[in-house]
Amino acid sequence: MTKNQIAQLDTITADFRNTFGHLTALQLNWKPDATTWSIAQNIDHLIVINETYYPMVKAVREGTYQVPFLGKFDFMVNFMGKMILDAVKPDRRKKMKTFPLWEPSSSELPADILSRFENHQQQLRQFMEDCADLIERKTVISSPANKNIVYRLETAFDIIVTHERRHFEQAKEVLDELKRKGI
Repeated sequence: MTKNQIAQLDTITADFRNTFGHLTALQLNWKPDATTWSIAQNIDHLIVINETYYPMVKAVREGTYQVPFLGKFDFMVNFMGKMILDAVKPDRRKKMKTFPLWEPSSSELPADILSRFENHQQQLRQFMEDCADLIERKTVISSPANKNIVYRLETAFDIIVTHERRHFEQAKEVLDELKRKGI
């Protein structure tokens, strides 16, 4: 974990608060169409996906985590980590479908989703800081969605931060549409 990752996490948290903090529950849950997530669903998705890393790190710490076979090959670890990191970049040229495991909780989320997100971000920040020893040891994990996709824990944190920026941009597009419609 680097100071840069923590700084990016703090910036993203502030960006979400400053950009969406004034919205009502109705506005947070508004969707331009059936195939687009609302702002609240984008936020909930980040909480859901980020928390899937916690049990894996707990297993690493308890010594019960088994690195998948592909995780024993540095070139595969590096290749897959770069591939996933590139896939979650904020430019969003390629639309991606998420794994069912990471779908947002529901279509109507409570108005406190932003405060839940801020609390989550503080826990995530602490989690990342607490993993400094695992980062130093170059710990390899698999994606919580697919054990055959392997990367270093430090890369997982890069993926998390980059993915959060991607969904911030996606939520901003929904906000722009919401403003255009006068909602």
